[in-house]
Amino acid sequence: MALGLDLEEALWAQGATRVAGVDEVGRGPLAGPVVAAAVVLNRESIPEGLNDSKKLTAGRRAFLAPLLRQSAEVSVGVASVEEIDRLNILQASLLAMRRAVEGLPHAPDHLLIDGNRVPPDLSCPATTVVGGDARSPSIAAASIVAKIWRDDVMQEAATQWPGYGWETNAGYPTKCHKSALRDLGVTPFHRRSFRTGARYLVAR
Repeated sequence: MALGLDLEEALWAQGATRVAGVDEVGRGPLAGPVVAAAVVLNRESIPEGLNDSKKLTAGRRAFLAPLLRQSAEVSVGVASVEEIDRLNILQASLLAMRRAVEGLPHAPDHLLIDGNRVPPDLSCPATTVVGGDARSPSIAAASIVAKIWRDDVMQEAATQWPGYGWETNAGYPTKCHKSALRDLGVTPFHRRSFRTGARYLVAR
């Protein structure tokens, strides 16, 4: 079922012509960065089938991502493993979101942010939307862009540190990944601040 533009249209009617959807991916993995995206849709050219990236097949995400880059304004923000360990995952996620917003070629008038937290020091008003990636096409678009970008990062990392299954698990704590941590140890790409990962650090 297609997502409605109710949230966007309400803001457009108030004069906020440039509405950016913001979402992040990668809060739960044991390895890799957290990635956020900000997307300002072109209301005259919105790709069909936008939805929460988790509800789409990999093929559908791969089909939609280039369409979004062609028709919308897109920016990606990243917080590294080192920043996650230093700040904590929540603050790193908010940092990635702010970087994504700041990277847009033109400043947005209003943000629709998935979840219930607003990053600090934003230059425009923002509205949080719990479950927003399944309610707002703008947020759904951001979730797709962020997911594709992070999956590509983890695919590349899997060639540098093989054996952890990152090409399929994207760093999440699957059985294969946890087994590899026991057998192969911890890489520089692993988050040391996560409790789940810390168990294996202690066991080394």
